[in-house]
Amino acid sequence: MTRDQQMPGPPGVRSPEKADGLPFRPRVLATARRVARAAALAAGLLGLVSLVGWVFGVDELKEVLPGESMAMKANTAVALVTLGFSLYVIARGRIPPVALAASRAAAVLVALLGAVTLAEYAIGADLGIDELLFTDDTVYQGTDPPGRMAPNTTAALMAAGAGSLCAGMPRVPAWVSQILGLAVGALGMLRLYGAAYGVPELEQFGPYSGMALHTAAALVLVGTALFLARPGEGPAALLLNAGTTGALGRWLFVTVVVVPPLLGWAVLAAEDAGLFGERLGTGLLVFGHVAVFTAVIFTTLAVGRRVEVAHARLEWRVRQNDLLQAFMEHTPAMVFIKDLEGRFLAVNTTFEQTLQLSREQVLGRRDQDVLPPDLSRQGRASDLAVLTEGRPVQRQKTFALPGGRREFLSTRFLLNDVSGAPYALCGVYIDITDRVAAEREVRRSHRRFLALLESAPDATLITDGDGIVVMANQQVKRLFGRAPADLVGTGVVGLVPTARRRRHHALLSAYLRLRDPKPTVLDRDLYGLRGDGSEFPVEVSVSSLQAEQLVVLTVRDITERRRLEAERAERYEQQRRIAYTLQHSLMGEPPRLAHLPCAYRYLASVQDPGVGGDWFDVIPLDGHRTGVLIGDVMGRGLEAAAVMGQLRAASHALARTGATPSGLMSALDAFVGDLADQLVTSVYLVLDQGRHEVTLCSAGHLPVIALPPDGPACLLEAPVGVPLGVNDAGHAVPFQEATMPLPPGTALVLYTDGLVERPGTDIEAQVDVLTHTVDDALKGVPVDDPGILDQAADRLIRTLIVDADASDDDVTLLLLGVPGPEGSVPRP
Repeated sequence: MTRDQQMPGPPGVRSPEKADGLPFRPRVLATARRVARAAALAAGLLGLVSLVGWVFGVDELKEVLPGESMAMKANTAVALVTLGFSLYVIARGRIPPVALAASRAAAVLVALLGAVTLAEYAIGADLGIDELLFTDDTVYQGTDPPGRMAPNTTAALMAAGAGSLCAGMPRVPAWVSQILGLAVGALGMLRLYGAAYGVPELEQFGPYSGMALHTAAALVLVGTALFLARPGEGPAALLLNAGTTGALGRWLFVTVVVVPPLLGWAVLAAEDAGLFGERLGTGLLVFGHVAVFTAVIFTTLAVGRRVEVAHARLEWRVRQNDLLQAFMEHTPAMVFIKDLEGRFLAVNTTFEQTLQLSREQVLGRRDQDVLPPDLSRQGRASDLAVLTEGRPVQRQKTFALPGGRREFLSTRFLLNDVSGAPYALCGVYIDITDRVAAEREVRRSHRRFLALLESAPDATLITDGDGIVVMANQQVKRLFGRAPADLVGTGVVGLVPTARRRRHHALLSAYLRLRDPKPTVLDRDLYGLRGDGSEFPVEVSVSSLQAEQLVVLTVRDITERRRLEAERAERYEQQRRIAYTLQHSLMGEPPRLAHLPCAYRYLASVQDPGVGGDWFDVIPLDGHRTGVLIGDVMGRGLEAAAVMGQLRAASHALARTGATPSGLMSALDAFVGDLADQLVTSVYLVLDQGRHEVTLCSAGHLPVIALPPDGPACLLEAPVGVPLGVNDAGHAVPFQEATMPLPPGTALVLYTDGLVERPGTDIEAQVDVLTHTVDDALKGVPVDDPGILDQAADRLIRTLIVDADASDDDVTLLLLGVPGPEGSVPRP
């Protein structure tokens, strides 16, 4: 089977077929195969006629032509009949396996018959095959041995058998059988030339039998059948293709086959007629060949010129096609080109990937041949619409593809030639699935946004960067008494009282000038204007949609809130005064001692109504001895204040009994232990100004700061015990006290943790800050002056407390000044 037979083009395609890289017209290939079959039948018929003559002993059928002295040998007749069958089967193209096997067997039989006969000539022996079928009674027509085929006939039949066998094998190149076919035809033509020109030497070689004339004709037919059995391949393809190669080849082949024999015959006929001699005849023959082939050369040159021009045009078109193909391959759209009958001529890679079809499956076929029924019907309907309207058609379509449902924007248009006539149809399909999904999501989001906007309980307005309202919900009408549609396109400041518009506009402008504006709420001194001209306080939430350059304003009427806030503020002030009175009564006023001036500060936590667990006490003892106590009940509020009041009373009573600092702490620890879930820190000092010393005991409290007259401020080094309420009856940790010098002119600072404790800071670092501030505020000044101590207390509070009105813990600070021998601190 030939290669062009293995790859038949789709039915109805008008363009030439492709085989071996050459273009072919299907009609030419079909005609060539028909000629090959006819030649095979004619050759077999000639052999059959002679074979009948041998069977029935009719000499006229053996010779065929009247007066022909040479008869076709019996073996030759059998070989021609067999060859005719073999070549006819091969020339049919599509060969059933049984017929192909029979054809190959027939070819092998002929090749063996020729090979054995040649072997007889080569070794000079008779192998018994010459008269195997019939006794040769025509020996008078040739030399011995009788019945043996002529040498040239034997060679031709052996070549023909081998050629027929090769032609029936698709894997064997076609040129093998075609070259053998040309050789067989040449041997037959040589015999015919001998008969035509009256040259016996071309009819019979030496003393051997000659080739019968009808045998020569049969061999020419066999050679023709071999040459054309596979017309789309090998040398036959060079002659039969639809391109320039085929046109030139056919022109030259006909010239070579026809002109020289005719010139030769004409010259010989003239010589036989006595018109001129042999030498003149040879000269005329040469001249005739030169003239004919010169004309052929110039004709070929003219054709070649046209070929060059056509080739240049073709190269330009190829470049254009390359550009078009490159565009098609690199575009993300699905692109295809069809002929006017709906056959695919070209597709791009995106087409293959989207439909999961290779080009080999698509090219040359219609929609219904490769696509699902629904897609093919839609495609053909679109093609007809374009052909009918004659203009591009663009539509949005949904297809169910192997990868799922996809949305496409399709554009189909006609491709016209230079005359304006359409010759093809092009389709471009852009996958817009993601875009369509995004548009649907935008529409859904817009509907959700409108629903959300309308469901908002407050009046909501959306403005551009210039404050022009672009959207408003229905709550605006309830709040301002104006319809949302009436507000769109107007300035939002129109909803503000005239006297306040400048301030409102300035606030909005300042917000928009922020680099990264965050959502914020404004409710101080903001007012809205109703349709009836009345004003009302509002709270405005402002946020920015930077991508859209829009501002969202949510407005709420806070008239009722303002009324409730005023009432609450009044009640809070009343409670605060009551709490302050309670705290003051619980803490008491420290006595004013001439020998121990002091200054103190107490700041209540903002989280409680002015009461807490901090306290201090200055307790006069005997002589020049004074007890000083400061403590902090863990917790806040009235409960801590109640515990503080009990502890203050108990500690004051214990101190007046002359209890030592450690004894007082032990007694207070037992007292606190009887209270449920209480924890207290405290420090108790006994100042003995006569001995110039101080004795102290600490129950988990912060260290006392001392500023001696001749040195920097420092912490009094004393043992620190556990807080009150930690010890249990079985394992009590004893409280220790320490006594240290107290030079006259020393300042002492006692405080609670509310002064130095801050979230995210180190309390020891804050104590260091307090120590340095004490050093800066009191160094070198008379500490027996209560006014100076008062100023120092204010400075310490300002330094350690950033916002005294927002302290979230109770703060207690006590400053004591120990006078010098003459009632003042020594001057430096």
